Amino acid sequence: MFKKIFKNMSQENSENAEKDLTQENVINESEETVNEGIASAEELTQEEKLKEELAKEKDKFLRLFAEFENYKKRTSKERIDLFKTANQEVLQAMLPVLDDFDRAMAQISKTEDEVMLKGVELIHNKLKDTLVSKGLELVDIKIGDDFNADYAEAITQIPAPSEELKGKVVDVVEKGYKLGEKIIRFPKVVIGN
Repeated sequence: MFKKIFKNMSQENSENAEKDLTQENVINESEETVNEGIASAEELTQEEKLKEELAKEKDKFLRLFAEFENYKKRTSKERIDLFKTANQEVLQAMLPVLDDFDRAMAQISKTEDEVMLKGVELIHNKLKDTLVSKGLELVDIKIGDDFNADYAEAITQIPAPSEELKGKVVDVVEKGYKLGEKIIRFPKVVIGN
């Protein structure tokens, strides 16, 4: 009987032990599932963080790339403008010499010395052609044109010789020149009043 009781107790203990092991396994499995869930949640948040960082870096890259493209376009345009107007100071310094040649031509043409006239004409044309080859252009203003302050500078007003010349150019005192599209010296004109 004692053996029977002991045997029953051992069976009960082993059943209890099995129950305890089963409960412990269930608890362990539950903990593992919870831990896996937490780990997967951490991975998701870490994955989301990585995606956000990647999006930020892409945005920075695109902005930097756009800024660099704008820089290239701006410097290219500035360089082209610089090449167009690089000779501006030299050409402006040569304009009084060209004016002196024009006045000399007007005076020499009144004399009878054709050899001197021919020599001065050759030098005058050579200077003019050189300046034109560097981009210098004459601002086209003629007597009788409407006065436009954007293209000419009025130095004085005189009574108009006729009704047609009121508010128009009566005389061109000094020629104007432009380099490309930029006027480097405005023509000085007299307008009729």
